[in-house]
Amino acid sequence: MRKNSVLIGGGLGYCYKRWMSSSSSEGRKRSAAVWGNGDYGRLGYGNLDSMWRPKLMNSSSFHNSNLKSISCGGAHTLFLTETGRVYATGLNDFGQLGVSNNTTYCMEPLEVSGLKKEIVQISAGYHHSCAITVDGELYTWGKNSNGQLGLGKKAENVVPVPTKVECLSGINIKMVALASEHSIAVTDGGQALSWGGGGSGRLGHGHQSSLLGFFRSSSEYTPRHIKKLEGVKVKNIAAGLLHSACIDENGSVYIFGEKAVDKLAFGDANNATTPSMIGKLPYSQEVACGGYHTCVITSGGELYTWGSNENGCLGNGSIDVLHIPERVEGPFLRSPVEKVSCGWKHTAAISEGNVFTWGWGGSHGTFSEDGLSSGGQLGHGDDFDYVNPTLVAFEKKMKALEVSCGFNHTGAILESVDA
Repeated sequence: MRKNSVLIGGGLGYCYKRWMSSSSSEGRKRSAAVWGNGDYGRLGYGNLDSMWRPKLMNSSSFHNSNLKSISCGGAHTLFLTETGRVYATGLNDFGQLGVSNNTTYCMEPLEVSGLKKEIVQISAGYHHSCAITVDGELYTWGKNSNGQLGLGKKAENVVPVPTKVECLSGINIKMVALASEHSIAVTDGGQALSWGGGGSGRLGHGHQSSLLGFFRSSSEYTPRHIKKLEGVKVKNIAAGLLHSACIDENGSVYIFGEKAVDKLAFGDANNATTPSMIGKLPYSQEVACGGYHTCVITSGGELYTWGSNENGCLGNGSIDVLHIPERVEGPFLRSPVEKVSCGWKHTAAISEGNVFTWGWGGSHGTFSEDGLSSGGQLGHGDDFDYVNPTLVAFEKKMKALEVSCGFNHTGAILESVDA
């Protein structure tokens, strides 16, 4: 099926969305399944249990609305209904749920307060969240210690309710991706902006020093155009832990951030803090950034990965670092990849309506008494690492429309399939 329109967001566990609409699928039930670490109720099932395999969520959690999108963050999850309403579950220590109360965490989805307009895109970062309205306005909430909400230098360090990014008034925001301490967005005209913590060059603005030679704060408290991408029409973006990436209208991939560039054979330390184009990749459509790895889907549905390969997150059958992009084969050799998402050290992709996951299968929890809790973010029923893409089995036949990797949990939007 051909892709009709593109919409991207992400967090540390970059989340990305592509609508796949056809008259034959209209009216089918669309729901969510979430699995992995259950600390702080991030899975939304009403308890703190981890899920080793996917389980469908009860539609009553969303007032029986069909779901359109999911975004898994650090320890929280956002859901978007087809009616444009946003729900959140999980950790709320920095107000990242946007529910305007003092609860530390919640175990079931609650509707995010203060969003008066229809929402068309959501994104969850490690401790912050955002939503784009139908008319291109950007609302952010959660942790703001490094300006990652884009609300200006005078804004509070914690903003517990959705707040409009006023400095973008009159600018139509098309896509947004949130990471750990920074954010990146694209306007409807293809201009790329970034803000938040700028360490390791992840904002793409380059280092600036003062007259006395001391480095200024690398944080940007309001969205700032990425100068090196002026004149480049950006169509896709992604934000990882310490790096960012984007794709222009010609299918070229740009990457910025020292930790990412020094893993590449062409890496130039002098250019690591501003966007550098990656050669030797076919025309690219989608990009995802994880902790220290990057994934790209080409126009032909091929998946390329590179960077750190801890726990096998690159999916090439090894744990060796890749300094240049390499195609992931296995089940994708003959079946095109439609979507991809990166967590800290795990990866998920959709091919022909099926979900495949690989990489890190265990997790160190923060809620259980012994300081350790189960993983399960790969959804294979165990906490083993998988170095090759492995099919995720669902409780009944469903077609996956979207997948999102958080820090150590994973979620998907699924559509019912006629028997």
